[in-house]
Amino acid sequence: MDSRTVFPLRLASLVSSNSDILAALGVADWVVAADSHSDAPGLEAAVRVGPDLDIDLDAVAHARPDLVLASLSVPGMERVVDGLHERGLPTLILDPVTVADTLADIRLIGQTLGLEQKGEAVAAQLEADLTRLRATYPRPPRVLVEWWPRPIIAATRESWVTELLAGLGAVNALETRPGRSSPLTLDEVREAQPDLIVCSWCGAKKLRPEVIEARGLGVPVIAVPESGLGRPGPRLLEGARQLAAALGTLNLAPSRRAGAATARTA
Repeated sequence: MDSRTVFPLRLASLVSSNSDILAALGVADWVVAADSHSDAPGLEAAVRVGPDLDIDLDAVAHARPDLVLASLSVPGMERVVDGLHERGLPTLILDPVTVADTLADIRLIGQTLGLEQKGEAVAAQLEADLTRLRATYPRPPRVLVEWWPRPIIAATRESWVTELLAGLGAVNALETRPGRSSPLTLDEVREAQPDLIVCSWCGAKKLRPEVIEARGLGVPVIAVPESGLGRPGPRLLEGARQLAAALGTLNLAPSRRAGAATARTA
């Protein structure tokens, strides 16, 4: 079944990642209500119902959606989801942690909307495109992805960032730290020994990698828009391409961690 034979549904999308998926499936024009951060093409007719953590739930209900797509990938969205349930609104709640979860969500949304073939095609293309970006390095580059500067908050083990980096031949410098993200001191950033720091501040109007550079760590810094790393959807490819390009420029000296381990076992 495809979009030529499916009866359009009235959709509400409350996070940018879901809106990006709907646009990739070709049904952005089905969206009657969207959060204020969603910038996918085709949402011009959608009523804006506020930022993801401060959704006007009554406005969502007033839009009479057949289905509300929400996500727990944004910390704090539990309250919004509870409000949707209190109003008896039909919901599809996503909670991706890995890239594999993201691909599964694309397929799930496609199936839910009667667009199974399209969902499969979009997911398969994203997976193939990401696979083509993988490279081999003298050692896996250690990358720290920073979501916010004050306090420093970065992606940790249970983040799609970890799997995305692994697919590129790199590692999340915080892969052993539990959780999806964590506040860090500057000393903890230094201890993680990143080869590359990524400025991908969520909700920031302007990325300022120079703020990170001014900390004096001597580590290369690149800016990747939140749309390319902070949204578990098809636009992860944008961030992956930027990461792959930056990783290819690194001069990877032997890891100090490896050297320390060798010294301890000598």
